[in-house]
Amino acid sequence: MLVTAAVISIATPAHEQNPPVPRLRAYTTVIPLHGVSPEMARSPALASTTIPMFSYSIHATRDGSTRSGSMVGRSPFAHGARTTNIPVYIVPLIINMPDASHISYDPTVNNTCSPAGVPLTLLQQSPIFNDFTYTMNGVSVGTGQYVDVYQRANFWSNVQTTGSRYHTKLSPVTTLSAVTVNVPAGKGISGNFGGCGHSGNLGALAIDWFSNYLETTLIPSLAAQGVGPTNFPVFLMNDVVMSGDDPPDFVNCCILGYHGAFGIPTQTYSPTDFDTTGLFTNTSDTSVWAHEVGEWMDDPLGTNPTPAWGHTGQVSGCQNNLENGDPLSGTLFPAVKMPNNITYQLQELAFFSWFFSTPSIGAGGKFSNNGTFTTVAAACP
Repeated sequence: MLVTAAVISIATPAHEQNPPVPRLRAYTTVIPLHGVSPEMARSPALASTTIPMFSYSIHATRDGSTRSGSMVGRSPFAHGARTTNIPVYIVPLIINMPDASHISYDPTVNNTCSPAGVPLTLLQQSPIFNDFTYTMNGVSVGTGQYVDVYQRANFWSNVQTTGSRYHTKLSPVTTLSAVTVNVPAGKGISGNFGGCGHSGNLGALAIDWFSNYLETTLIPSLAAQGVGPTNFPVFLMNDVVMSGDDPPDFVNCCILGYHGAFGIPTQTYSPTDFDTTGLFTNTSDTSVWAHEVGEWMDDPLGTNPTPAWGHTGQVSGCQNNLENGDPLSGTLFPAVKMPNNITYQLQELAFFSWFFSTPSIGAGGKFSNNGTFTTVAAACP
């Protein structure tokens, strides 16, 4: 199982212990499709046995290559009014840590951190799952869920004549009962860094153990409730991240979310933290959710190749995949205030054109949905 990751931001803990606590690094990752080939995964999608996906092939002016891949939904290159609904299951996870702290991290109970309230309710009422009217790069791109409208802006030159009739929606959204995860010894830890939430504690899980648990135990157990390859289950954690080490630590940490794909028919999924600790820069509430849902939509199998790019966002070196959140990790889209009177953080996302070609086919002729990228990606040696 391949896990790719890179550092995006560094936050200094609110206080130092003796011995000093490690500096915390926040990043996200992807677990690319494993167990089958991308070609095998795409074929069942056409037969409606997985989430709907379309295939594309593009000549990249950046390096003269031709790259092919798959995205969620119906093709914007067909210039039609195409709406796709992908059922979503929100699964809250109550994480019981096995270390001496015995802390239970529960997203279904009220907390007084920012934003205050029940994390599950705040997520349900967020722009990830609810409509808002957006302007991106000075262009009125319509009303919809954040990533739905981003995708419309992403391919604006192809879909603008259809206006708001091109959608890739997370719908219907079903919330399942919370699942209690009793983490085995050596697979989870808590550390007190003086942040808000859970008395200043942050939890960390060993990502290899956790991803295996989700894929082989938890997701199959939810089949009777409707979870399966034709929908997108998302797993909500509160102030729990993942560590690349096993047993976990706060050195090779902290992975706030990832999206993954496995098996045939292919199951896509994503576990993501709703962070209220305040320990990380520009990663609170739904900013990481915007990152992961955006990457799932444009790279659902985690296998879409691009010319090499890097030295931006969370990527200190070079990458060659279409992970549209990574280049702008820690860069926020303008805050969105929803009817619940909560102002949500959302991450800015790179456009399809940024990875491949100029001129941009995105809204406003820019290369990201809030104009941070004004030119195509630079070559990365």
